[in-house]
Amino acid sequence: MRLSRSDPDPLDPGPPGFAHRGMHGPGVPENSLAAFEEAIRIGAGIECDVRLSGSGSAVVFHDSNLVRMCDAALEVERTPTALLSCQRLHDSGEFIPTLFELLDLVRGEVPLLIELKTHDGNAGPLCTEVAYDLAPMSGPVGVMSFDPQVGLWLRRNAPHIRRGLVVRHDLPFLKRRSALLMAGPQFLAVDCGALHQSWVTRARKRMPVYTWTVRTPAERAQAEVQADSLIWEGDGRPRS
Repeated sequence: MRLSRSDPDPLDPGPPGFAHRGMHGPGVPENSLAAFEEAIRIGAGIECDVRLSGSGSAVVFHDSNLVRMCDAALEVERTPTALLSCQRLHDSGEFIPTLFELLDLVRGEVPLLIELKTHDGNAGPLCTEVAYDLAPMSGPVGVMSFDPQVGLWLRRNAPHIRRGLVVRHDLPFLKRRSALLMAGPQFLAVDCGALHQSWVTRARKRMPVYTWTVRTPAERAQAEVQADSLIWEGDGRPRS
């Protein structure tokens, strides 16, 4: 899968790739400690989403509110961590974890991709909290976001943290160029729909390019040729 780069990728998860929001499925909710344990069990890297709680902690959760995952009318950024942590994910025995809990579980055993979900211009406070949580930890970790302000903050304040930019296939050229210049990424995560675009091929000569979200064997077959690592779920999981 590698093109002409000679330098190794410190986040390379190998053939298992990255489990999107952990290895979730029936009875195992996305972004739960159980999903992350399952990913570790098969030796896959972990991709997860992180937001800033109302009390300023980094919590592992994708949506801006708890309606879909917890059937609760709460906004993540307005809800204290203590209240978020007791919200049950679907009907499982799993609850919303903090980033610190996830890091304590992983302990550098597999590579970790942390996607920061910014809200109302809170990139600075969110990055600050994530960098604080990462400080005592070891192991391969990359921090990425759709928001190029995250990459800019990391460049200026935590250049030791490997930073990435998440890019949709339909992002206009000028916005993509501006985001790349601002974030100064060391890796990219592009959606599957962008893999055929020439700029992705060029980018792979400079940095690793991961792709999301691989959900079918056909998407996996394509992505294994056109990307360096796959972020997968469901039927897109690696072949045993």
